[in-house]
Parts: sequence; C-alpha cells; structure tokens
Amino acid sequence: MNESVKRPYDATRRRAQARETQRAILRAAHDLFVEQGYGRTTIAQVAERAGVSSETIYATFKNKPTLLHRTWDVTVGGDDEEVVFHERPEVMAIRAEPDLAARFMMHARFSTATARRMTPFVRSVLGAAASEASAAQMAAEMDGQRLAGLTVMAREAAATGQLKVTEEECRDLIWAMTDGHLWHQLVVERGWSDEQYADWLGRTWVNLLVQDPVQPRG
Repeated sequence: MNESVKRPYDATRRRAQARETQRAILRAAHDLFVEQGYGRTTIAQVAERAGVSSETIYATFKNKPTLLHRTWDVTVGGDDEEVVFHERPEVMAIRAEPDLAARFMMHARFSTATARRMTPFVRSVLGAAASEASAAQMAAEMDGQRLAGLTVMAREAAATGQLKVTEEECRDLIWAMTDGHLWHQLVVERGWSDEQYADWLGRTWVNLLVQDPVQPRG
C-alpha cells in the first residue's frame, strides 16, 4: 500500500507576500506623513493608501509610534535592510578614502543625496514634535543616531592626521550642517541644484577642517 508523502510546508511565498505588504504600508505611511504631517495622519488613512486593513497595520506594527519609527528606519537607509547606517557600502567607501579632502567631498555628495530623501520626512516629524510625544521622541532619536554616526566619522578623520581642528569640533560642525536645514534653505528655498550644494558643502568642510597640504621645499 502506497503511503502519501506530505511535502514540507514552504513559507517562502508567504514571507515574500508579508514583506511586500509591510513595504506598501511603510511607503503609504511615509508619503502621508510628508504630505499632511504625522499628527494629522491616521492608521485608517495609511491602511486605505496601502490597500490593506487597519487590523493588518496593527498586527504588523502594533501602533502608530512604532510605524513612525520603522518608517524612519527605511527612510534613512533607503531600503528595509537591517544594516547600520554607517556600515552601509556607500558609507564604508567614504570611510575607506585615505585622502581626507577627497573623503569630505565624497561625504558631502552622499549627505546631499540623503538630505533629499530624508529632509521632507524629518520636517514632518519636527512639525509634530511640539504636540505629539512620539514625534518628539523620534526627533531626539534621529539627532542621536546622526551624532553617533558622525562620531565614528570624526574619529576616523582624526586618525588620518589630516584634521586641523579637534575631533570633537569636526564632529560637531558636520553634525550641525547635516540635519537637512541648510539643504532645505539653499536647495528648496533658494533654488540651488543638489550638485551646487554638494560642491559648496564639501569645499566648506575641506576649508574648515583639513590641514593645508605641505608644500615641497625648493
């Protein structure tokens, strides 16, 4: 007598569908937070935009503050991969550049690209921070994450022996200039191109932070 053989359950397709649903929710949340603000966006609106039920969002993210946090993670990284920001390949390439002036120019171009992606979201969170505790907490965490990453970058810049300021001053200046505010003022409000802004930012960092090259004698 032949016995039926049960095939092992393949959850690959189910996991892929769940991940795509999560991505749709995060895209919808991001767009609505930017368009109308975090405070005015409801879970029901996100569900309608994503084409899912509100129950699905609660089952996946539990609540609106968690949805905000996860949306930020995807916004800052540009995808939903679980990789620390300053360990992403494009950041590692900057960190590996031995010439500090060239490193800062690379960093300025990268910072400009991330500002275009992140600043609208950051501004929506800051706009809600005064009235929404979860937004205020998220804003503080965003600044803390940026400071932690730039602490690493400044430490490595100092290790090259090419800084003309202290490691702490390098960290603080770059931190102050990469919150998206300058980018928004000059690119969005004053009409600079991203290329113009990146070049200006890089040259500013080089002038402020990098030792002048030693001129050969004779």
